[in-house]
Amino acid sequence: MTTHTTTPSSSQAPSSAELGVSAIPTLAEFEEAALMLRDVVVQTPFDESEHLSGVLGAPVHLKLENLQRTGSFKIRGATYRLSRLTAEERARGVVAASAGNHAQGVALAAQKLGIAATIFMPLGVPVPKLLATRGYGAEVILEGATVETPLRLAAEFAERTGAVLIPPFDHRDVIIGQGTLGLELWDAIPDLDTVVVGIGGGGLIAGVAAAVKARAAAEGRTVRIIGVQAENSAAYPSSLAAGEPLTVATTPTIADGIAVARPGDLPFEVISALVDEVVTVSDDDIARALLILLERAKQVVEPAGAVGVAAILAGKVQASGPTAVILSGGNIDPLLLQRVVAHGLAASGRYMTLQIPLPDRPGQLARVSELLSIAGANVTEVLHTRHGQGMQISEVILQLSVETRGEEHRAHVISVLEEAGFQPRVVLD
Repeated sequence: MTTHTTTPSSSQAPSSAELGVSAIPTLAEFEEAALMLRDVVVQTPFDESEHLSGVLGAPVHLKLENLQRTGSFKIRGATYRLSRLTAEERARGVVAASAGNHAQGVALAAQKLGIAATIFMPLGVPVPKLLATRGYGAEVILEGATVETPLRLAAEFAERTGAVLIPPFDHRDVIIGQGTLGLELWDAIPDLDTVVVGIGGGGLIAGVAAAVKARAAAEGRTVRIIGVQAENSAAYPSSLAAGEPLTVATTPTIADGIAVARPGDLPFEVISALVDEVVTVSDDDIARALLILLERAKQVVEPAGAVGVAAILAGKVQASGPTAVILSGGNIDPLLLQRVVAHGLAASGRYMTLQIPLPDRPGQLARVSELLSIAGANVTEVLHTRHGQGMQISEVILQLSVETRGEEHRAHVISVLEEAGFQPRVVLD
């Protein structure tokens, strides 16, 4: 487990002046933003999860921001930022770059405020996110294999046309807008003890931490804020240890919505001061979390939105009282969802693919099927082939996809086959 721990907060959150941090918004600013957003943003519901409460040993309240307009919290920061533009800035229009949630948030916010919006997106953007962004009235320009190209093009477009560039996290107005979610946590959960938030660039957790700790300070209480990153793209642990934002090498992760190689400058200042701990989770952890959310909470959540749940399931969160976990978005491509569910089943010991070499004579397939039936495994797919590298002329390979009930049952299925003289090899688990 990778963690970063700050000095525990006193009963009163330190002021910006005491910290020397101008980036920390005030409670009054969050409350003003909440009033401005009330006709645009939905106050999304909460769901207390008995399953996760049992895992954590404390009440767990899921904040269902996956049910927010545009499918994520991003509409909060985008709308508040655009609302603060002058008439002259609005007339010039806005521009943004994004592979998904930020694009939709800016597009809808611009539509509601009557501002022309241009959004640059990479060529491989999931079709649902592309269609939604266009559906909110934005002009979408597809360019580049990764989001780096749209980011560069959006900045060039702003310089060339005068359009106002709307950053996804590194702006004070964006942080304040996202932080209105923290006010909702405080108002809805009595005796709030811990808040668990995913981190990409850091705008959401910076706003939530500042808002929640300001409310707690007003009542002489403390609340712990825990951030969660995908371990394949975790810039905050090393940056916090170094005391400054660092750019880290990233590898692909299913949580692409929080795959940010460098912390935002303003969020980093707030997080350094107010966030108590940062942990990381693996893609397997995230896949398990998505499966639990589907099965137990009946919630469709994108991988980046499920990292808080993943951290609880992986034993990386400790809490002694009511805990809020933000499900920050639900914009998952159905094709990715299909793959992630299969991966989550495998990671939970409930699905595996076996390859079994067999002598090429009648009755072998029937024998294996009988043994799997005795072991209580459900076969979902069968491939029987005489072709493959390393095979003997008198040998065939049987490949089976099998549903099991968990790690113990999976081990039992393999044991039954081995005791019968077969040599199963797990090729997907």
